[in-house]
Amino acid sequence: MAKSVILNALDIGTSSVKMMVGQKDFATGDVTLLGQAQAPCFGVRKGEVVNPQQVAEAIVKVKEHLQKSGVGKIKKVLVNIGGPHLYSLTSQGLVSVSRADQKISQEDIQRVLQASQALNLPSNKEILDVFAKEFVVDGEEGIEDPLGLEGIRLEAKVLLSCVFSPVLESLDEAIEEAGLEIEENGIIPSPLASSRACLTAQQKELGVGVVDIGAGSTSVAFFEERKLLNFAVFPLGSANITNDIAIGLRTEISTAERIKKEFATLNTTKKKKKLTKIEIPEKNLAFSAKFLKDIVEARVSEIFSEVQRELKKISKQKLLPAGIILTGGGTQLPGIVEFAKRKLKLPCHLGFPKNIQGVEDLTFSTCAGLLLTGFDLKEQRGERPIGSEVGSKLKKIFKMFLP
Repeated sequence: MAKSVILNALDIGTSSVKMMVGQKDFATGDVTLLGQAQAPCFGVRKGEVVNPQQVAEAIVKVKEHLQKSGVGKIKKVLVNIGGPHLYSLTSQGLVSVSRADQKISQEDIQRVLQASQALNLPSNKEILDVFAKEFVVDGEEGIEDPLGLEGIRLEAKVLLSCVFSPVLESLDEAIEEAGLEIEENGIIPSPLASSRACLTAQQKELGVGVVDIGAGSTSVAFFEERKLLNFAVFPLGSANITNDIAIGLRTEISTAERIKKEFATLNTTKKKKKLTKIEIPEKNLAFSAKFLKDIVEARVSEIFSEVQRELKKISKQKLLPAGIILTGGGTQLPGIVEFAKRKLKLPCHLGFPKNIQGVEDLTFSTCAGLLLTGFDLKEQRGERPIGSEVGSKLKKIFKMFLP
């Protein structure tokens, strides 16, 4: 395997397309940022590609910008997939151990994982990936890696990531139109990419959730004992706050976005502020700080109510010792950490990308996670090449979430 590898990550978001180029030195383990760029995009709605041509144009802009900066030719990318049509399903599979000595082989593990995907999904839905939660050998539960164990019956309890097929087709079309190819196993669910960038092994062991608030959607993922418990994406984000401000103040979207960035806050104080009125003279606007705060709070509260609902599905309300890690562009609102603590009744912190030198922008968390996941897969293929798509997926299942 090469001493170092360069990969390209592409984050297709509702308001912008971001690309990051990174290099990993496998001798030292260091990952270095070689370049990053972003461009506005209008072909995505709520995290899903709806106009592949417009998205392709934005991708070409960031690609050309990075190539001109000297990162080299960009041909392949790792890319995220998000939106409300991305969802998870729990499933399980069961097979008999095939070897005469009853030792569980790699082939048995592959067969049981394939059996876990034997679901009657609608024709327009498909399985994107499979994540093993645990294996069961002859009724003994809680086994992480059954390879080499003796048994007669092998079961797998898994979490499947599924997607509405037209969403995946539109994503593929946009990438192809931009003159790029997708790396092997290079389509990663957005919440899992953010998790890889912002969470530590200790947090995943204790129990933690990551909440990535983007422009048009918010994604969540929850872990415990280093296992992925569940993930979800819902169509609410920081753009909804901007829209609410535009409606409430009867002003343009561009002005509402400026007001959000300059004046919106979730901070609370017992002291009365002298400045209770905000004025935008050139737009002939005047409104109270409380009016703006009420607009912002209502929408952010709705976002965290959805997060709470997802916690309830896995019975983890108030039960994640490592708390909630907030990331994404929508978490730049002042006071959002304390607001989340009050709403979720859990420890909350901002999560910045880790393990990549030169990356400190939480709006690039998904990009950073895509890169790190890609390097994980490259390294694992180099260590234990199996030579098949099923084999590389299997390695991904066991190791991609370990920092």
